[in-house]
Amino acid sequence: MPKVKTAFFCQNCGLQSPKWVGRCTSCGQWNTYVEEIVEKEEKPAWKVSSGKVEKSSKPLLLSEIQDGKEERIKLPDQELNRVLGGGLVNGSLVLMGGEPGIGKSTLLLQLALKLNQRTVLYVSGEESELQIKMRADRLSLKNDSMLVMTETSLENIFKHISALQPGLVIIDSIQTMFSSKIDSSPGSVSQIRECTAELLRFAKESSTPVLLIGHITKDGMIAGPKILEHMVDTVLQFEGDRNHVYRVLRSVKNRFGSTAELGIYEMQGSGLREVHNPSEILIAQREELLSGVAIAATMDGARPLLIETQALVSSAVYGTPQRSSTGFDLRRMSMLLAVLEKRCGFRLGVKDVFLNIAGGIKVEDPAIDLAVICAVLSSNEDIAISPKICFSAEVGLSGEIRPVTRIENRISEAEKMGFEQVIISKYNLKGLDQSRFKKIKLTAVAKVEEVFSILFG
Repeated sequence: MPKVKTAFFCQNCGLQSPKWVGRCTSCGQWNTYVEEIVEKEEKPAWKVSSGKVEKSSKPLLLSEIQDGKEERIKLPDQELNRVLGGGLVNGSLVLMGGEPGIGKSTLLLQLALKLNQRTVLYVSGEESELQIKMRADRLSLKNDSMLVMTETSLENIFKHISALQPGLVIIDSIQTMFSSKIDSSPGSVSQIRECTAELLRFAKESSTPVLLIGHITKDGMIAGPKILEHMVDTVLQFEGDRNHVYRVLRSVKNRFGSTAELGIYEMQGSGLREVHNPSEILIAQREELLSGVAIAATMDGARPLLIETQALVSSAVYGTPQRSSTGFDLRRMSMLLAVLEKRCGFRLGVKDVFLNIAGGIKVEDPAIDLAVICAVLSSNEDIAISPKICFSAEVGLSGEIRPVTRIENRISEAEKMGFEQVIISKYNLKGLDQSRFKKIKLTAVAKVEEVFSILFG
């Protein structure tokens, strides 16, 4: 009998080793190596039909390659189209990851039910047909061309794909699939790598797009080897706080478009609703003015967003003042408070400071710095900021107001939302066509003290 070949794989990063080691030399994790049997057949699980014309493998000059655009499928979900770069490319392999219960399966099932122009095969290795039917009933959507199958064997899935010839395949999830060529449990490094390779070969040879759902680890990374993200064409990250109704779809990797786009959804009882104008939902409507509130004109990728920043400053009850931040980096907030105390003379070191970004959105754009400082000063002085003023600038360690990128897009979004004044860095005025903005006043500042005198006299 032939000798069985085995190897050891790191369950965290996928590094292969001929023997067991205690600490992975790639990711540095301890006790992550597991022995797995490595056996491969010559024949792939997916067979190309005999009538398929194989591409020539000879080298070509760059000038000999014919120009052409990728054929894209226009999906009924405009937010997903935006993140994918204009639609789903034929023959592409897309991986979507996210926390449990965030709405990955709901989003793709909703997409499959709305896509009427082609046959969709929805393969689930985690739920039964009845569970999928119950979710579809909650979505109040019907599609007679959608097929549902509960299967985890990749060979059986390809048998049905060969018979049905679907126009789109959805796998929920890749961690539950297994191939008989690999003698290891589903979810292991070998199984994930082999199943993804077979699905990638099928997608490229048949020009059929495949959507994969992936699990994530407790650190927020997609579970399995890192090579999984390298093999697929597009990696999407579905984020959000389950205590809030808004979800954000980001593109981490995209071979057919930009990774600067994002889509925003609102979770409702009937499914996920697309949010086309997120600035309206991220700004609360109030009847009275409240202190500690400032509006920031930020950019998330290539999309401008107006986000409400809330701050609360109070006297410290205990000896050590508290610092708390939701949706904003706590270390950066501490730095901004140190700037206010050192450069501007505000005694915030003996006070509790709480900061919150409304809507459950996490912001990393440095242009929100000025809004954070103004919200803190507004709460400290107990003076409300006019709701018709927004801010877009970065704050340096010496208290200077630094310029930010894409200032025209930020100002245009603020003008469209009805703001009358935007406070920016004076260094952003260089090369800025101020005549474009008729309904909004541009106020340029260079120091934090100037902002304080404008808002609070």
